[in-house]
Amino acid sequence: MKNMDWNDLRYFLCVARHASLTGAAQQLGVSQSTVARRVAALEESLGTALFVRHATGYYLTDNGHDVLARAEQVEVRIFELEKSSSSLDATVTGVVRLATAETMATRIIIPALPLLATRYPKLRLELITGIGMVDLPRYQADLALRLVRPEHGNLVIQKLGNMASAVYGNQDYLARYPPEERRFICWDKTYAHLPAAQWMEKHGHSQDPVLTTNSVATQYAAAKMAIGLAVLPCFMVRNDDRLVQTQMPKDVFIEELWLVAHADVRASARVRAISEFLQDIFRKEDAEWHK
Repeated sequence: MKNMDWNDLRYFLCVARHASLTGAAQQLGVSQSTVARRVAALEESLGTALFVRHATGYYLTDNGHDVLARAEQVEVRIFELEKSSSSLDATVTGVVRLATAETMATRIIIPALPLLATRYPKLRLELITGIGMVDLPRYQADLALRLVRPEHGNLVIQKLGNMASAVYGNQDYLARYPPEERRFICWDKTYAHLPAAQWMEKHGHSQDPVLTTNSVATQYAAAKMAIGLAVLPCFMVRNDDRLVQTQMPKDVFIEELWLVAHADVRASARVRAISEFLQDIFRKEDAEWHK
């Protein structure tokens, strides 16, 4: 047996539980090819086939079932080790500056901050919000959440998941107007580059807007007040019974969410702590809209 990369067990367990590369890749936040490569590497190191590949999924071989039982035992031991080492989290101290959209900050990150305080009581997060891009190379922030993958700079980039958007309308508004008479709440032309603005332009919804604004928060408020239809991130609307989804994300758009860090600070313990915290909360968020 060749030297085995123990991290490959994590990929193996995920594929075994989902019986597919697609489900495992979505949960792990990596590409299907990465998952397939790591499983193949584990099979090579063990010298045996762990899965039968089929068009309908990945199915465990007899040897695969044996490895699964042992891998789950390793997983339990790792969880126990993490739990016993949790007291070490208190040693992570300092300040981490995170740049993100205001809606993500208020709807996803801030509600989860009590969890962060429990994990790292001496760590402080500073949130920088706004639509504009924060200049990471000039150290205005340590980390940034981006819906567009940066192509330049000395950056470390990791996919956190996907952010879905859909069309929503107040129940009263939908009852009052038939589909052909419904109008959209649109973005100011300054923000014509945004995906929501481009989608509305492509489908002809921006020709006669009922209202124009320059923030998703005002569009959300207007939609709730039955002013018109709005393209909104699904996480904003999830717990609002007044708004009804009239077009699903698959018919609107789904964006990839990226965590970006400057290479010089990525190795910092406090930056790693915030990165792991963000991975946890956005993994749960990504799973929510798939339900």
